[in-house]
Amino acid sequence: MIFEENKNIEKIGMVLGYIFSYFLFTTILFFILVLLRKIPETWSYFHVMAITILIAFIGVIIKRLLR
Repeated sequence: MIFEENKNIEKIGMVLGYIFSYFLFTTILFFILVLLRKIPETWSYFHVMAITILIAFIGVIIKRLLR
């Protein structure tokens, strides 16, 4: 029997891994910033999410520009 690799499963796994690591990084960053009192008290988790997603998009744009 010859088994073919399922590329769809691999692609789904990569996307889910990226999303999981994004939320893990954002959560850890949020708690560090709260504990060190480096963000305003009016800010919530969503503000930190917006900042990290902006950084991720800038990284993707730079990567595509340098190709």
